[in-house]
Amino acid sequence: MDERVSSLRQQFKLELQNVQNSKDAEQLKVRYLGKKGPIQDLMQALRSCTEEERPHFGKKINDLKQELSALCEEAIDGFLKAELSAQLAHEKVDISLPGRKTNLGRQHPLNLILSEIIDIFAGMGFSVQYGPDIDSDYYNYEGLNFPPDHPAREMQDTFYITPSMLLRSHTSNTQLRVMEKHKPPIRIIAPGTTYRNEDITPRSHVFFHQVEGLYVDKNVTFADLFSTLEEFLSKLYKQPVQTRFRPSYFPFTEPSVEVDIRCTACKGEGCRLCKHSGWLEVVGAGMVHPQVLRNGGVDPEEYSGFAWGFGIERLAMLRYGIPDIRLFAENDFRFLAQF
Repeated sequence: MDERVSSLRQQFKLELQNVQNSKDAEQLKVRYLGKKGPIQDLMQALRSCTEEERPHFGKKINDLKQELSALCEEAIDGFLKAELSAQLAHEKVDISLPGRKTNLGRQHPLNLILSEIIDIFAGMGFSVQYGPDIDSDYYNYEGLNFPPDHPAREMQDTFYITPSMLLRSHTSNTQLRVMEKHKPPIRIIAPGTTYRNEDITPRSHVFFHQVEGLYVDKNVTFADLFSTLEEFLSKLYKQPVQTRFRPSYFPFTEPSVEVDIRCTACKGEGCRLCKHSGWLEVVGAGMVHPQVLRNGGVDPEEYSGFAWGFGIERLAMLRYGIPDIRLFAENDFRFLAQF
């Protein structure tokens, strides 16, 4: 055993003299001190020694292991320092060169226009309320005058989580919650994300953003709705806008209208964004249905109100002349850097 220990020490030192760099030194360390190396073989050989010999040879093997480990670490450290010195001598840094430009973060175009929308409505006396993205069927549908078998539910293409819970298909789910907690007069907007199982096209997406509006008070009329929307749109686009109101149908409003705005991308001449019609639908609105008021704990004999919902993406597309709604969700820095 003494001869094996002595021979292994000499063999290691000879190989160490031929090491040229830190990588070779690391490999030499692993080869001798690893689980399959000769040091481990010596430890296994202790089993064949007598009980009197094992303490003596065990100490010799352990001393050898520590010696070889120290020699390897010393060699590795020396090579690393030499390699670093050579690298620093080879590489040069010109401290007179200008620093790299740091790109500052900026708001997403949807956040930009949403902030402006909130500011405009705040100036018109509206507060901001928020509803949950995951909601019950009652607040998203039934309480808004959508019976379980109502065909209008098929228009929403809903993502159901359970038979009674879903991803909201519109921010109208905030209406009942606000009316349950607050007595009229109520004047609120409710921004948020909505989800519908639709085909992804230049005009539609599976998730998008809406701003719901609700105004409930005594003697609220259709004329108040028209004037509020026209005032908002003119302030948002910073110019008088041409609008048109078309009769429509929504279960939670009666009567109901859809509001179109002259396409700002093509100035009404027709383009891909407006399907070559010259007009783009931006708002669905109407007078709050009496049953919805009752469901929210408001007496429809005493109070009336109007509500609307519009897509933030649609307004941003008109505002900035963006032809494709998919750009908002693609995280393309070339697109986002324009705002």
